[in-house]
Amino acid sequence: MITALAGGVGASKLLKGLIEIIKEEDLNIVVNTGDDIEVHGLHISPDLDIVMYTLAGIVDPKKGWGIKEDIFNCLEMLGKYGLQTWFNLGDKDLATHIYRTYLLKNGYTLSEITKKICKSLGVKVNILPMSDDKVQTIIFTEKGNMHFEEYLIKRQSQDKVLDVKFEGIEKSRPAKGVIHSILKSHTVILCPSNPIVSINPILSVPGIRKALKATKAKVIGVTPIVGGTTIKGPADKLMRGLGFEVSPYGVALLYRDFLDNFIIDNIDEKKKNQIENLGIKVKSTNTIMKNITDKVRLAREILNTTK
Repeated sequence: MITALAGGVGASKLLKGLIEIIKEEDLNIVVNTGDDIEVHGLHISPDLDIVMYTLAGIVDPKKGWGIKEDIFNCLEMLGKYGLQTWFNLGDKDLATHIYRTYLLKNGYTLSEITKKICKSLGVKVNILPMSDDKVQTIIFTEKGNMHFEEYLIKRQSQDKVLDVKFEGIEKSRPAKGVIHSILKSHTVILCPSNPIVSINPILSVPGIRKALKATKAKVIGVTPIVGGTTIKGPADKLMRGLGFEVSPYGVALLYRDFLDNFIIDNIDEKKKNQIENLGIKVKSTNTIMKNITDKVRLAREILNTTK
């Protein structure tokens, strides 16, 4: 069994490659829910949806999120009513959020709902929210404090980051199956997701980091930082704002207490010795995933590090 810790777009690319070379049933994915937000009265789970849509083969391939060939008639009408429309919700995508919100109001947990949605979409991978409890990632900036999605989408990540907090994290508990999956897997993969707001919320749920330290699994990380910047998203701005070096070394520092192996890009091979001085084995390769061939190749290289 393999367990992957995942955020959104970057993680989904790698996960798509993984399911090409292993059985879907052998993969458990623990997904960040710190990005979850309520919009127009609906519960949105951005990272869960990106992962589910990608593995179901229905994600918009250009954007990496949302549903391909979706339309935005509902959002346009909401704008006419004077509501804010900065959070892009396609008509088909809205159906997922309506269904999720309906089930939450009827007493289902986020984990139970995720299983229902996966079954409907034909996704056989076991996708687990990091927690069924409410956690919200709040970005502290010079312009004020705001939800991460507001910082990312509405503000276009333009504000200087002063701090990041996960509201509700202290009282949260890992969703059912998360700890067991980490402890019983032979491999745990930290996907190339934003280390500050995608992976760190997962690690901050009480018990998860402890399980990563205790597991006998080989714990392998994949850098989301290549050549001093991120492929997608504001990871570089967040790391810089919090005082971390924007490099694979800066990411490795965040995972150093449990990471066995780290995959970095060839362009950053000069960082290899610095990271290995942390007690982490390093492999450099091409980590850019432009197509399915790249995704499968990188997935194979990650799994080969366990041999």
